[in-house]
Amino acid sequence: MLDDPDVSVVLRGGIQTRSQAWDFVHWFADTWTDCPLRPEDGYTEGELAAAEADLGFELPAALREGLRLFGRRDDLIRQQDPLVQSTGLYVDDALNGVLVFRRENQDCAYWGIQLDDTEQEDPPVVVESREGWIPFLDRMSLAWVELVLSESLFGTDSLYDACELPDALVPSLHARYARVDLPDHPMWASKDDSPVRWYAAPGRLIRRDGIEDQSWIHARARTPADLEAIRAELPGPWVY
Repeated sequence: MLDDPDVSVVLRGGIQTRSQAWDFVHWFADTWTDCPLRPEDGYTEGELAAAEADLGFELPAALREGLRLFGRRDDLIRQQDPLVQSTGLYVDDALNGVLVFRRENQDCAYWGIQLDDTEQEDPPVVVESREGWIPFLDRMSLAWVELVLSESLFGTDSLYDACELPDALVPSLHARYARVDLPDHPMWASKDDSPVRWYAAPGRLIRRDGIEDQSWIHARARTPADLEAIRAELPGPWVY
């Protein structure tokens, strides 16, 4: 992995394998947080085995490996719409059963894996939106990367801001920031907020929710100077 703090560079070519997803999370923790991943950041084999015993089936490899690697790193996975604890994994009765692993902070939406797909090593993920359960991303390894990026936006270190981006500023977004190589995915809130797309520059990360005029963008920076640069380059009505 590169030392360059540019998410778009590190994810160039996309995530093709589970190991690439784990490499990215290691890089992101090293480069964008104050603490690299440590052995104690994941659940133990005993804890995961207990969760599987309660569920009555084995977890898909991509879900289990992520939980084992960084399932306790709240700064990466539990800021806004958190990953559930290993003891909180459960099956929703919808769609012949959905293994739920993440929830919106006010329980307005949930992310999960259909039980029919749990025997796959890297199964597709669905999200419950106002339109019901819909496809989210076609591999759990991609959902892990999206989870880390989204949850890391909303840290408590004053390096986050948001605004409604007018269409007049979209050319500046495209000129100054590269698209991150993650597939388009839906925002749970409504179809008007979709698709979600990611953009980055060195030390700067932006999520754009939807492609309508005045769509919301969420910005995360590595330093206060990087955040001021985002605000200057995209002079919208920033919230903070």
